Amino acid sequence: MIDAIATTAILTLVNQVSGTPYRTGGDSPSGTDCSGLASWVANAATGRPIYGDRFHTGNEEQALLARGFQYGTQPGALNIGWNSGHTAVTLPDGTPVSSGEGGGGVRIGGGGAFQPQFTRHMYLPVAQDGPAQDPMAPPPPADPFAPPPPPLPGPADIPAVDGAVNELPPPPPPGPELPPPGQELPPTTI
Repeated sequence: MIDAIATTAILTLVNQVSGTPYRTGGDSPSGTDCSGLASWVANAATGRPIYGDRFHTGNEEQALLARGFQYGTQPGALNIGWNSGHTAVTLPDGTPVSSGEGGGGVRIGGGGAFQPQFTRHMYLPVAQDGPAQDPMAPPPPADPFAPPPPPLPGPADIPAVDGAVNELPPPPPPGPELPPPGQELPPTTI
């Protein structure tokens, strides 16, 4: 999953490499092609080194699976689309990013992952940042349909130490039964 920090890293990367010239098989700021750009974005999103771990359209599926991507598309996720000759990216905020479209290099814009020419799609889900939990706040109410918790361990479940026997003292003998609240105790005779 991609989190807010990785999303920021991707946006920073895309802004830094925008304008990088198109270079077939390139894997550096001096030039890259469409799959190089998709590799850089996927690497940044998953905490891998940006350069030196690129894929191409022929092995893109395996490379994306190895990075935690899932099949299909999802709004608000990092989406990558491809076919046998081209690939492009749509960032979680919906921004399309491409390289080689229109004869140019890396640019923010283009068709993105949702182009009709792409027959394959994968996405990296975005981690949902829930509200921060206040450690002093009371716990949420119990689910009335949740199964009861397991019983606490008894003496037989607790290992003996140095040959000691695990025994609990016998329960106290039953005492006199008390009447319900609001009623008086019956008189006793001695």
